[in-house]
Amino acid sequence: MKVLANDGISPSGKKKLEAAGFEVETNHVEQDKLIDYINENDVMAICVRSATTVRKEVFDACPGLKFVGRGGVGMDNIDVEYGRDKGVTVANTPASSSQSVAELVMGQLFSLARFTYDANREMPANGKDEFKKLKKKYGKGKELREKTLGIIGFGRIGRALAQYALGCGMKVICADIFDVDTHVSFEVQGYGNIEVEVEKVTFDALVRSADVISIHVPKQSDGSAVIGKRELEAMKPGVILANAARGGVIDETALMEALDSGHVSAAALDVFENEPTPDEKVLKHNKIALTPHIGAATEEAQDRIGEELADLITAELKPA
Repeated sequence: MKVLANDGISPSGKKKLEAAGFEVETNHVEQDKLIDYINENDVMAICVRSATTVRKEVFDACPGLKFVGRGGVGMDNIDVEYGRDKGVTVANTPASSSQSVAELVMGQLFSLARFTYDANREMPANGKDEFKKLKKKYGKGKELREKTLGIIGFGRIGRALAQYALGCGMKVICADIFDVDTHVSFEVQGYGNIEVEVEKVTFDALVRSADVISIHVPKQSDGSAVIGKRELEAMKPGVILANAARGGVIDETALMEALDSGHVSAAALDVFENEPTPDEKVLKHNKIALTPHIGAATEEAQDRIGEELADLITAELKPA
């Protein structure tokens, strides 16, 4: 049985699949050649990340396809329900990358609060001649301790982020359209377990009251932004924003206007409206910390994702 890991899979995940009797292909197949490849090579399972889409035409044209796996959380690049209605198992690995995304966001929040993202741009170019000027420019940072972090979308990643923020002495509030578990539990090495109940508030209340806001929701079905001009105007002056969820859940044009006015002090973006060709104005904005959609891209997370996909495929297809 052949598995196509079209956007890659960790060596440990590949090894686990091969040990279970699968043949694993890791060479990337271009989107316009995907259907022919699946049919010509009798591919029964395909694993993707965000680069490959699996839409209705793939499910319709590939009757031998039995499993579609998404490494990570969001499945907006797959027509999930359509595939399931066709009898294909469609699954993701939502727990595997939560820790990695949360660590990236927390690191970016520290970077924004102390301007290190911008100082790292300026120091190599101008530090030798303008050291005192840059010291003054970047000497007005803020501490995150005792600030209020508002987390929009309190799923696995939101709760993982809350763990870090609470450990740093931040107050954490959350908002979610679902009846989510707001209990956060985490172990502090050598000191035992910490139990915290995070306060759930309305979306509007969070937007108005948080000093720092991180968004963790899927791409909206109608493509609309969760944070737009109205929400940005309602935020506290000097708020810090982070988006490591999906491009488009924050209106980038409205965000840049709020940054230019000073109402929003800084923002961190790991995802963009027009991936993989983000707006150049966003990329060059001096109040935005940037990463190229790497939230889940740690060695540990990739191992967990690959191994979980291997287990899901093996449980579903069970080769002889």
